[in-house]
Amino acid sequence: MALEKMGTLRRTDYCGELTPARVGDTVTVAGSIAKSRDLGGVIFADLRDTTGILQLAFDDGTDKQVFAKAASLKSEYVVMAQGLLRRRESVNKALATGEIELYVTELRLLSEAETPPFEVRDEVKVKDELRLKYRYLDLRREGMHRPIVLRSKIAQLIRNYYCDNHFCEIETPMLIKSTPEGARDYLVPSRVQPGHFYALPQSPQLYKQILMLSGFDRYFQIVRCFRDEDLRADRQPEFTQVDMEMSFVEEEDIETMNEGLIKKLFKEILDVEVETPFPRMPYAEAMARFGSDKPDTRFGLELQDVSDAVRGCGFGVFTGALEAGGSVRCINVKGMADKMSRKEIDKLAEVAKTYGAKGLAYIRCTAESETSSFEKFLAPEEKAALRAAAGVETGDVLLAVADAKNDVVFAALGALRLEIAKKYGLIDPDKFNFLWVTDFPFFEYSEEEGRFMAKHHPFTLPNEEDLDKVETDPGSVRARAYDMVLNGCEVGGGSMRINDPALQNRMLKALGFTEERARESFGFLTDAYRYGAPPHGGMAFGFDRLVMLMLKKDSIRDVIAFPKVQNAGEPMSGCPETVEEKQLRELSIALDLKEAKED
Repeated sequence: MALEKMGTLRRTDYCGELTPARVGDTVTVAGSIAKSRDLGGVIFADLRDTTGILQLAFDDGTDKQVFAKAASLKSEYVVMAQGLLRRRESVNKALATGEIELYVTELRLLSEAETPPFEVRDEVKVKDELRLKYRYLDLRREGMHRPIVLRSKIAQLIRNYYCDNHFCEIETPMLIKSTPEGARDYLVPSRVQPGHFYALPQSPQLYKQILMLSGFDRYFQIVRCFRDEDLRADRQPEFTQVDMEMSFVEEEDIETMNEGLIKKLFKEILDVEVETPFPRMPYAEAMARFGSDKPDTRFGLELQDVSDAVRGCGFGVFTGALEAGGSVRCINVKGMADKMSRKEIDKLAEVAKTYGAKGLAYIRCTAESETSSFEKFLAPEEKAALRAAAGVETGDVLLAVADAKNDVVFAALGALRLEIAKKYGLIDPDKFNFLWVTDFPFFEYSEEEGRFMAKHHPFTLPNEEDLDKVETDPGSVRARAYDMVLNGCEVGGGSMRINDPALQNRMLKALGFTEERARESFGFLTDAYRYGAPPHGGMAFGFDRLVMLMLKKDSIRDVIAFPKVQNAGEPMSGCPETVEEKQLRELSIALDLKEAKED
């Protein structure tokens, strides 16, 4: 069948927007054939466009040439169809347009299609590698297409919300100066300045602060950012950030502003009422109760510190950790003894070990018997004290981790509570639990670097009452920083910023910057402070992650049109790729590739 042009035919309506109220109207639609069924004398074809699917109908009353074209239709053929909208004889309740169909009077075949490497339907299971290689086919599926459309709507709502609240949308540069601290930069060589490099921004942080110093007062941007780091389910080398900054504010002003944004998004996109204000929880409390600075509060299984109950006991694992300055903490899994076998507990022990724990101590109390990996080392009064401290009753399983480093205890038990909750269905998937985690440590010690580094970034304002500890006890200095957490995921974070050049220099010095290095890296910011800097702060949302959580997807790849894979490549286009020698010469670059050593 010869291909045709649209000619004077133009789309009047989108498939998914047509309703029974339009029955009797002549309409023109366009899209791809999702499925075609020739029943002998009657042909039905499902036409798919960006809004949904509409059934096209042809029968013995149809013009013979139109009927012949309809008989040639195959999956993914691109067509335009004009006809009379009518009610279907058999209603398809699974389809939004399942009560109506288009009785076609004119059909244009605009493009043919080869048989695709997989069926373009949600219910068909396809390997990720194949889906990503043929991403343009994968995105035609309703389950992939709809999230990208909703992502666009969410972005528009964000823009409208900030603009309605006196924010100015300002674009910051994509080619910037590489600065120390943070993740590894993607570098871009300069052709006109050989040997010099730009960096792609990990965040517009410095520029948005300078915008506050420039008098713009309220700024936002939906911006691409880049980090050359290993990928995870919720991380990509290039990602989208909703970035904002405000002047003449305190933390509460920023938090309230962004709670309003979340409330609006969830109502308009999901019709979910989000209760505000969100709970506030200091970092130290989050770690102590949940073993995480991004706690999932949809279920219990909170950590308990039982160090005092076992101090001086006969179990060397516990006493050794306590004598080294660590702790013994546990989770009491209430009423789960009959479901958690010794084999299941052993599997949990392996999970704990992946987070640095040396093992997992347990007590399992069923109605028939009690078993424990350590109680034989405890005196009767010590057993009683431990059980009382942890609230152990018949039917419970106590899981305990001891270590000289509290970070290991928190990480292991924090991971265990999530593992248990997922395995035994303790999480309500329809709940959206928000909270703010506040009072983060300003510094965190890097074993790799052998020094203290900024947990967020060097421009965060420290708590005023901790300033006397900056040089003497940096580990206890708290930052005026805050993260928005949703269902165990950080969706956004920010802080109040330093606006005093003397304090900024002091904090950079505490981070190990010499005066020369600080000036070389951040001189343009500290110079700007000298000309008047309003108190300011802000935050940024991980846009991909926020959309992923709103739409209940397992990976941000499901809400990004063209994502990267584990090796930071894109299977569809084949990037990254080698370039011509001429291009390298123009950039004054010579390659010295190291061959991978064979095992």
